[in-house]
Amino acid sequence: MKEYTLYATMGAGFESVVAKELNNLGYETSTENGRVFFKGTQKDVVKTNLWLRSADRIKILLKEFKAFSFDQLYDEVYSYDWAELLPVDAQFPVKGRSVRSKLHSEPDVQSIVKKAIVDKLTDQYRRRGFLPESGAEYPLDIHIYKDVARLSLDTTGQSLFKRGYRVEHGGAPLKENFAAGLIELTPFDGSHPFIDPMTGSGTIAIEAALKAKNIAPGIWREFAFDNFDWFDKKIHPELVEEAKTKEKQEHAPILASDIDQSILEIAKVNAHNAGVLQDIKFKQVAVKDFATDLENGVIIANPPYGKRLKDREAAEKIYEEMGQTLRPLSSFSQYYLTSDPQFEKFFGARATKKRKFYNGNLRTDYYQYWANKR
Repeated sequence: MKEYTLYATMGAGFESVVAKELNNLGYETSTENGRVFFKGTQKDVVKTNLWLRSADRIKILLKEFKAFSFDQLYDEVYSYDWAELLPVDAQFPVKGRSVRSKLHSEPDVQSIVKKAIVDKLTDQYRRRGFLPESGAEYPLDIHIYKDVARLSLDTTGQSLFKRGYRVEHGGAPLKENFAAGLIELTPFDGSHPFIDPMTGSGTIAIEAALKAKNIAPGIWREFAFDNFDWFDKKIHPELVEEAKTKEKQEHAPILASDIDQSILEIAKVNAHNAGVLQDIKFKQVAVKDFATDLENGVIIANPPYGKRLKDREAAEKIYEEMGQTLRPLSSFSQYYLTSDPQFEKFFGARATKKRKFYNGNLRTDYYQYWANKR
């Protein structure tokens, strides 16, 4: 089977998390900002799309070259054997980014790449006029950084955070792969209790349950590669069946609570869709009233950020209540994501460690309080 240079993309700050996931799946990796590179065949394309919890996409690197002029960009793109990759009726949208490069106009970069591919395909398929672009989609990407261009094919389609279990509703829940990445930064493996005391629509608790049960996060969905005409159609269903044999039933308790019963009902629907409703104990309780006899586990919460002044005052009161009820649970490793730089002051303790992330465009800190094991 042909071996490709592959790379996973991810949100800023999650590079080491994705690299560790890939290492655990058996791949040797190299990392740069926003990308982790590895080698693999079509089987590895399927495997990584199925199993990576914290990545965004898996891409095949088609070509890498220097591009100082539009003529050079056109010639390099034209020289690729596009008929090997794209059937005559392929839809091939081109996304482009250019950073710190001579060719800085992204619309121009995209249109030159598109034109070069169209010209090559019309030559290769001996077509006159337009290509139909009525068939399967092959999403292409051109990224130029410091005048080095990379052409790649996206094998994922909709981002990997689109697991397929979450019902849409108001509010701004964490993306599934973001929640999974937060969990990957803790010691949680399903053998110790897990608590999300402000669960909202349940994403963090559901991702914890998927990890505890060793359920492949991409098991329910389709990917872009499913529609590539040269891709072996047997691999995906075979690896899905193999993934099902690796699922576990036994794990330590997973608790998810929230003050809002209506949002808990949404969380339960999401958990049901993910096949883990029976694995999570949902309870309506305010964080100030939270109590547990469990020990030696992990707590993760994404409390309200309070971006407006009135909301911030309410959020800071919640941080105080969290400190009063959760801080005494010192046998738990505790992890809190918020954009409030005063969080430690109101929670009542300095974090062992902080990590910076962007939740969408919002700068957040991940406050980590490591446990005193009993």
